[in-house]
Amino acid sequence: MTSDALSKGSPWPLPSGEPVLRLEAVRKTYGSAVVLRDVALEVPAHSVTALIGASGSGKSTLLRCANLLEDVDDGAIFLDGEEITDPRIDQDAVRRRIGVVFQAYNLFPHMTVLDNITLAPRRVHKVPRDRAETEARELLDRLGLAGRAGEYPDRLSGGQQQRVAIARAVATRPRLLLLDEVTAALDPELVGEVLAVIRDLKDEGMTMVIATHEMAFARDVADQVCFLDAGVILERGTADRVFGAPAEQRTRDFLSRLTEAGRL
Repeated sequence: MTSDALSKGSPWPLPSGEPVLRLEAVRKTYGSAVVLRDVALEVPAHSVTALIGASGSGKSTLLRCANLLEDVDDGAIFLDGEEITDPRIDQDAVRRRIGVVFQAYNLFPHMTVLDNITLAPRRVHKVPRDRAETEARELLDRLGLAGRAGEYPDRLSGGQQQRVAIARAVATRPRLLLLDEVTAALDPELVGEVLAVIRDLKDEGMTMVIATHEMAFARDVADQVCFLDAGVILERGTADRVFGAPAEQRTRDFLSRLTEAGRL
């Protein structure tokens, strides 16, 4: 699948001049445990930000806060300059502008692939069924899933199910795509086909924030890498800088362990 395979007239919205996503001093706690500590982050339009760090460092919580699946305890989050953590905001309207893919595919098992993909366009965005289905079939074809529209999720491999989950997320043409460890549940031989889809989305201009343990992939695809440790973005920079010359000892220790394990 080439980078042109997903491109049909540059479907992603044009940048407004503001970062697509901005976090200001975001703090999140669960009881006495502080999970995010005054996190600040900017994600420019048409860029990929990779969140790396050990399990429990706050990566998934950051994504869940960005999609308003979790309330923040302090600070503010902005989408295209609009504060989406304002209690007066229409959260459903915000979520219509953000696509999310989790490590668990979360496909509806009683619905076909086609129905999984067209549900949100039809029900939420009020796209006519014939148009939604035509666009879904085109998307499946571009993702290497032609002929699978009538299948049920349990008839697909893990890699195919995750590609369907990505198709469902991008079918609504979101302003921002959040991906949370989308290869974590896959067998190693299936990881590559999902990462290839994400590379093509990057080439097309999709704005993405990716929490990942795939360090080689993060180094290859990310415009910005953020290393989280104990709920703090301890280090950030270009992929070459963070992976090639990390400034913080904690980052160096983390990457060194991955190198010793053959994962970097």
